[in-house]
Amino acid sequence: MKIHDPNPKPSQTQFLIENVYESRRVVPDDGMAVQMSLLFFTARPTFWTRASKIAASHLHTLAGARPRPEREVLLNPLNPEAWFVKVVYTLFLRSHSLDSYVGYLSKNLTPSLAFEVIKRLNNPKLGLRFFELSKFSLNVNHGVWTYHYLLRSLCQMGLQDSAKLVFDYMRTDGLSPNESVLEFLVSSCAQMGRSDLAEKILDEVHCSVVGLSSFVYNNLFNVLVKLNQVDEAVCLFRKYVGSHCCPDSWTFNILIRGLCRTGAVDKGLEFFSDMRSFGCSPNVVTYNTLISGLCGAHEVDRGCDLLREVQSRSELSPDVITFTSVISGYCKLSRMEEASAIFDEMIGCGLKPTAVTFNALIDGYGKAGDMSSAFSLYESMLFHGHCADVITFTSLIDGYCRAGHLNHGLQLWHEMNAKYVSPSAYTFSVLINALCKGNRLCEARDLLRELKGSNVVPKSFLYNPVIDGLCKAGNIDEANLIVAEMEEKKCTPDRVTFTILILGNSMKGRMSEAIGNFSKMLSIGCSPDKITIDSLISCLAKAGMPSEARRIKKIAYEDLNMGAPSMGRPPHLRANEIPVAV
Repeated sequence: MKIHDPNPKPSQTQFLIENVYESRRVVPDDGMAVQMSLLFFTARPTFWTRASKIAASHLHTLAGARPRPEREVLLNPLNPEAWFVKVVYTLFLRSHSLDSYVGYLSKNLTPSLAFEVIKRLNNPKLGLRFFELSKFSLNVNHGVWTYHYLLRSLCQMGLQDSAKLVFDYMRTDGLSPNESVLEFLVSSCAQMGRSDLAEKILDEVHCSVVGLSSFVYNNLFNVLVKLNQVDEAVCLFRKYVGSHCCPDSWTFNILIRGLCRTGAVDKGLEFFSDMRSFGCSPNVVTYNTLISGLCGAHEVDRGCDLLREVQSRSELSPDVITFTSVISGYCKLSRMEEASAIFDEMIGCGLKPTAVTFNALIDGYGKAGDMSSAFSLYESMLFHGHCADVITFTSLIDGYCRAGHLNHGLQLWHEMNAKYVSPSAYTFSVLINALCKGNRLCEARDLLRELKGSNVVPKSFLYNPVIDGLCKAGNIDEANLIVAEMEEKKCTPDRVTFTILILGNSMKGRMSEAIGNFSKMLSIGCSPDKITIDSLISCLAKAGMPSEARRIKKIAYEDLNMGAPSMGRPPHLRANEIPVAV
């Protein structure tokens, strides 16, 4: 006879079956009921039980429906809540409805378990659907973490309108998101081009919250500035700051940066002047932003004055960015003496120049034709441990080409390739232009072949010098081949390209081809300028084709409305009406 031990050891497994009955309410006295058996396990931690076939399938069967197959999962018998979450998750995925289990789930689905189900769904749309079902059908009072999770996940999926709906639910329940979630919500709305929705959310928050920290506004302003929506950022600043928010230095820095980037430096200076009235002090970043904006607007002397202002303040010290902005500004104006003086002053302050500093000076000296100083700075750049980049090489190549030392430029081109520094479109442009000016068309043609195998996106200004050189040399057929290569690389000829071809064909007496180029130019929506029109009309008149000249003049001055501020897209039909004298 088998004797049961009244005190089982911990290593033994125990099973407890709890039967829950719910009236089916089909016929009041039919005695029918729905039985749901929940299995709770207690076992040692290393014991796992395969419970999939006694989970959702068993629950669904006892509820009066046909059993549905469920793939097996390993469940930890020590965690019955995880089993419960798995059951609810599975049933919801299969039917998107829990109507058959409303009575039981409304008593047993807690806010924390509902949160676990939403996380397990791992889909913002499904999560919102389950949230609404559990909230309105099961009367679950969701916690703040559920709201935060849904707000973030919906925003990350670009579902800002759904996030706003959850935000409204949250406020109805008397809850408010913390500032981190609120910042994420309004910033993501702005990121998706819904600054109107972000403003609406802030308006609603301000009805119940006394004020928000600058953290929320700074991130919103930063997003708007990055999207070039500076005016919207300034309007929101004027609306909220002061009454609902106390700005800090970073608030002003963000707005000043946006204004300077759009060329509104004077407005940036106005914000700079207003900082102290809000209890804010400008820092080095503030000054650097304004100095960079002034130098970019060619007001370098005013930028230098701000540099002196920073130096005069005991609590601030200019950094390498401050000096480099002024140096770069003077270099762009070819005022190399002032640039060199500021550079020496920076070195005297113990600041180490960056590659950007060296590149600005090298480019400045190159454009000024002082290649001795430019190359000396290049060597100093290497001595200070900086690697020459594409900007360095392009500036040197451009300088040598300007000075008429094309071969030196080509040597640097080969050195650049040997160091695996990839050229930019501007690098190609500098050399191609220089080679064409030197009538070295074959070498320029070779560079176009290298361009074809590079990662540089082809642009018409790279091809135009070679096409022009070939046309002037009378090699129109070769020029047409290059145009075909352009189009093969999805590079559309521009107005300059067509003008070159029209003039080239006209000078060779190939008037039918010139008119064909003109027709194609119109057909792709490329409007000719006055030089193109006048040249073509003059050549047609000289070739004894007055009627064609008159027709082109009519198209140009009547249909294309030459001389108007915007010519727009010319009619396609007119391009086909130009007769060609054969």
